[in-house]
Amino acid sequence: MKILVPLKRVPDSDSRIRVRADGAGIETDGVKFSVNPFDSIALEEALRLREKSGAGEIVVVTIGGEECAEQLRTGLAMGADRAILVQSGASLDSLGIAKLLAAVYRKEQPTLVLMGKQAIDDDSSQAGQMLAGLLGVGQVTFVSKLELDAGRTTARCSRETDAGIEQVTVTLPAILTADLRLNEPRYVSLPGIMKAKKKPLETITPEALGVVAASRTRVLKLERPPGRKAGIRVKTVDELIAKLRDEAKVL
Repeated sequence: MKILVPLKRVPDSDSRIRVRADGAGIETDGVKFSVNPFDSIALEEALRLREKSGAGEIVVVTIGGEECAEQLRTGLAMGADRAILVQSGASLDSLGIAKLLAAVYRKEQPTLVLMGKQAIDDDSSQAGQMLAGLLGVGQVTFVSKLELDAGRTTARCSRETDAGIEQVTVTLPAILTADLRLNEPRYVSLPGIMKAKKKPLETITPEALGVVAASRTRVLKLERPPGRKAGIRVKTVDELIAKLRDEAKVL
């Protein structure tokens, strides 16, 4: 069993984010970058599946510049076997990312693709769905529990919806996107860091994959959300209902 796990380099959630003066992006000076948290959850689940079966290969992949090798090394330190860096300096949207991942998929022929449901920098939540569409394979999104059958031919997934827990069975190969409650990722150990230095990290270009890396969308402007207005205190329930009905217009 081979599992492909895409990892994205994103600003660390504890970093203070500042918008550039021209509004075209964020200031990266002094910002710490890390693996997208949902991708870490996907990798942890892949590691647990391998540990449960006793065999298998886990390949992590990312798309970006040389600086993204740091996040791949983190994935290797967690326990992945190999890493692939698709080196591209282009600013890609979800479709561009999905096309490159589809090319990597065809090259690697994995049994399963496990990836985060979304990236915390753009919150698009589209790459997994687009990847499944391009490949013509099954998909299950927002997976909060995952079980494979004994023959590794189907996956039984639980996903949280507004109506409750939905259970879906999908035939492998398939694309699964991990939700927050799927697991708690392990910490990277010192022995894992030392072992990661000896594990293979392949660098490949979009051209070598036969893909023209391009984006059909672009960010026009970024701006901070407006400050939150002060709340209003009410003395009675009747006054609260009146304000919700007459002012907020939500009743």
